[in-house]
Amino acid sequence: MALIDLFLSRAVRKGRLSLTHHDGTVRQFGAPEPGYPDVAIRFTDGRVAGQIVRNPALAAGEAFMDGRLVVEQGDVRDLVELLTANDKWEAGRANLNPSRLVRAAGAIKHRLDRINMERRSKKNVAHHYDLSGTLYELFLDTDKQYSCAYFTDPQNDLERAQRDKKAHIAAKLVISPGMKVLDIGCGWGGMALYLHQKCGAEVLGVTLSEEQLKVARARAEALGVSDKVKFELIDYRRVEGQFDRIVSVGMFEHVGPPQYRTFFRKCRDLLSEDGVMLLHTIGRLSGPGVTDDWTTKYIFPGGYNPALSEIVRAQEGMRMFLTDVEVLRCHYGWTLDIWYERTVAAKDRIVELYDERFYRMWLFYLAGAGAAFRNGGLCNYQVQLTRGRLSVPVTRDYMYEGERALRD
Repeated sequence: MALIDLFLSRAVRKGRLSLTHHDGTVRQFGAPEPGYPDVAIRFTDGRVAGQIVRNPALAAGEAFMDGRLVVEQGDVRDLVELLTANDKWEAGRANLNPSRLVRAAGAIKHRLDRINMERRSKKNVAHHYDLSGTLYELFLDTDKQYSCAYFTDPQNDLERAQRDKKAHIAAKLVISPGMKVLDIGCGWGGMALYLHQKCGAEVLGVTLSEEQLKVARARAEALGVSDKVKFELIDYRRVEGQFDRIVSVGMFEHVGPPQYRTFFRKCRDLLSEDGVMLLHTIGRLSGPGVTDDWTTKYIFPGGYNPALSEIVRAQEGMRMFLTDVEVLRCHYGWTLDIWYERTVAAKDRIVELYDERFYRMWLFYLAGAGAAFRNGGLCNYQVQLTRGRLSVPVTRDYMYEGERALRD
């Protein structure tokens, strides 16, 4: 039996996977079961099997991108779902992990990669966020919120869920009109504009993406609020001044563990004595780990999703109050499913913008990310920190009341 066959026989027990090797040999793994996909794949050359066994995360993604791993029944999301649903995080089996030697080598490599000093940060951001703005328009909501939505009802559409996400975060910030707010990693400006329009805040948004900066500034200009909502191309470490509130959504994943204390120290220095900060980030349900090779190479160079212990440890000693932590377990999986479906619907346009290989790369990214939240060890954390002991009310009622008032 080929090593890949042994690997898959252990990996697939529920649901069925049919594999056609490059020489025409067909192997089947698992058995049909309700709720689990029935998938058929084919390897088009003899190298794929060995490459996947040696480094599953990297090689499977590359083979799919190159058309050497072809999904003939179902789609790549079904394939990833089948494998991860058989290896759920809470079961603790970790069947699909590479060998200890591969993991050890990867850990050393990623500790070096995620140092993420300032000179590398802009390059890493540009790799992902300076892609064509048209690409993001094809699968994001109209406000271009490129982060986990908040589903008060799993049946809500993406537009509603992203509006509710902004209301959820704004309520935790407890903003009064005229307050000065810093938005670290402001994206295309949607959150900053929302906090001005809904809460009356004066907002400075900072980003390292030149493409995002252009869009954010144009949006503020079109709304006639560029005197109240300003955007700058600047590293958070270079921001000066005092702010009543700081918000950061989907940026902390790019900071890198060696810079975590620098990040929190800078935020503390920028916050007023009664200031409040809300950090929204993808996180790990387990302890510290490493970013898989495929994601590092093709999607987020320098990116790393922190464990809660890493976040908490990094702010210890800063004399800030950790006033609230919320764990969003399912919301990003639902968000990514919608992004995936919209990407599939926009295939022709994406191929026209880039090519087939890019399209398959993007599908694999969204499929893998969605499965990591449905079956794997990823979640979202919303962490609230304050400078003062009484900067926010002592019960959480204000969050629910504020959120209801802000919702459309």
